[in-house]
This record gives sequence, structure tokens and C-alpha cells, in this order.
Amino acid sequence: MQKLDESLLTGLPPFSRLDRGQIREILDKSTSRRYEEGAEIFHEGHDAERFFLLLDGYLRVIRSTPGGDQVIVLHISPGQLFGIAPALQRTTYPATAVAAAESIALSWPVHLWQPFVTAYDGFATEGYKTLGQRLGEIQTTLTEMATQAVEQRVAAVLLRMVNQSGQKTEDGIAIGFPVTRNNISEMTGTTLHTVSRLLSAWEKDGIVRSTRKRIVVTDAHRLVLISEPRG
Repeated sequence: MQKLDESLLTGLPPFSRLDRGQIREILDKSTSRRYEEGAEIFHEGHDAERFFLLLDGYLRVIRSTPGGDQVIVLHISPGQLFGIAPALQRTTYPATAVAAAESIALSWPVHLWQPFVTAYDGFATEGYKTLGQRLGEIQTTLTEMATQAVEQRVAAVLLRMVNQSGQKTEDGIAIGFPVTRNNISEMTGTTLHTVSRLLSAWEKDGIVRSTRKRIVVTDAHRLVLISEPRG
């Protein structure tokens, strides 16, 4: 396999303070792999053997509830570290990661985490910043599920996905990865029937357009108004 160029990583936060030689050292220890849409990268509770960097594509992070339900707690965009169990002082993965679209990721054996943190300036700082942001996103999702009406939760989830991956189209802003109504139900702790009812109503009102795996927000301002807590 052709060696990856250091320029792939130079603009990414964990590597932004490193010179090309240091980035080359990190790349030379990595393994690159492509994942088809729907492929599982690792599973919640399994031994954490590697940590990862997403080069291209999008991932869903899924947690199991005490009742056995699956909840999509966040999405991961290109350029982000993930599966960094050692940063949490864990030996197992705290969640399941699934490719939301065809994706490419680099990975390293978990025993290299501490040497990287020690040797490369900024790697630890940005790694832990990423972790803090993720925990914040998960807390926001869980709080919304506990306190907000279903309509608000669904609108908030659509806006988060648009902010993270939105692509301008003639019709509006498209979510940049495949997303189904069932995915949205798993992100919002509601039923598939309720999500379908809401999206159908919003489609009639000109707020969204949706097909089997594609959602376009055609009126973001109205969606923002729906997502806001009622006072």
C-alpha cells in the first residue's frame, strides 16, 4: 500500500503543533483501513486494542441503555480521534462505533497512546479537548431526551447533523451522510412512527425534504424555532 503523505495530518488539531518529521513518525506506525457503510469499527465493552483517527467519512457512536436499547449519542467527523479508551483510563471501549458512510480511518495499537502523549506536543492537549467535547455532546443528548418534547429533540438532532456535515444544495442544506428515520429515532429516544409523522408534517410545511437515507433542511430558521425550549 502506498505510504500516506504527512500533509494529510498537518492541519488536524492533534498534529497541528508537530513538524512533518514527527507526523511521519506517527504515520509510519499507523494502519489504514476502509470501512463500508454500516460496518462496525469496534464494539462497546470489547477490549480496546487500538485507537483511531477518521480520515474520511462519518461515524455513529452508539451506547446501550440499562434496558438494552441502542441510542446514537453522537457523530464523528473527519479529522477527529476516536476509540481513545486510554484517555478515559479504560481498557474496554465505552461505546460502539459504526460507519455512517463509507469511511477511511488510521489506527494505532493502544500501547502507543502514552508514548504519543509524552513525545508529541499538542497530541495530549487536543486529544483530551476532543474527549471533553464528546462528553459534552453526549450529556446534551441525554439531557434533551430527559427534558425536551419529542418535536424539539428531533429538530435539535437534525440541526446538529446539519451543523456538523451540512452541504449546500439547490433545495437547502443536506446532511452529509446517509441517515434514516430509524437512525433519528435512536438518536432521540422516540419511536420510528413518531419520527416519520414529524418529518412528513415538516415536509408538507416546507421545512425539510427527506428520502430513504437523505435529509435536506429547506428552512433552517423554522427548524431552529421548533428546537428551542418552550418557556
